[in-house]
Amino acid sequence: MAAGIYKKGQGYWTRQMTTIAGAVLILLGAMWLAERMQGISWPFPLLYAQAGAGVLWTVILGGMLYQFVWRKQRSVDFLVATEGEMKKVNWSTRQEVAGSTVVVICFAIGVSLFCKLFDLIFVFFFSSIDVLETST
Repeated sequence: MAAGIYKKGQGYWTRQMTTIAGAVLILLGAMWLAERMQGISWPFPLLYAQAGAGVLWTVILGGMLYQFVWRKQRSVDFLVATEGEMKKVNWSTRQEVAGSTVVVICFAIGVSLFCKLFDLIFVFFFSSIDVLETST
């Protein structure tokens, strides 16, 4: 295969977002690596070692990300198919999401009140038969 992009016009947004997420992870990894290098003594300034390691990390992993997202046949086919399937999804409307959220919050409040009620009943019962000592 040439150095070009496999299936150039397909799966554009899926590839773009995957590349952005991968780049963020790579840069966070470079920051982590620079932080881990703090305690090591170097024959040259620490900043040069950190910068060199960060650039090397970014170039190697960035190249791997490029190969995976833009050139490797299997992964590109997967990303293209993913974008095709995402276009078929029936997304919920804003009103449906808001209504479902209200139902979930009300249910959580109801369950917590139910648990609190039975907790108070059990505390009263076990305190009355002297199994539980309560501070008053």
